[in-house]
Amino acid sequence: MLTMTLRDELAELSSAEDFLNYFKINFEPAVVEVNRLHILKRFHDYLGQNDPAEWEGFAQCLQRAYQDFVESDALTEKVFKVFHRQAAQREVRIALADIGRPA
Repeated sequence: MLTMTLRDELAELSSAEDFLNYFKINFEPAVVEVNRLHILKRFHDYLGQNDPAEWEGFAQCLQRAYQDFVESDALTEKVFKVFHRQAAQREVRIALADIGRPA
């Protein structure tokens, strides 16, 4: 179980940069700038899967979440439901010649 000290410290963190700095994870600001919400959501997902009880376990989950977006991007990773809905929609093709024609 988490110690109260760790819980209290985590409650004070608010940004992806705060978490990365707290867990001493080196990061590229450009990666975080574009993917901050995705990284935090993926971190949350990994915490739910692993249920770490100590600082090192949290750090590993965050490192893994950050690394996902170093090696990939938000569209590929599909962290949020909106990306899943878009992928499930049927593709519609319109011929270029049909654009601007009355129906």
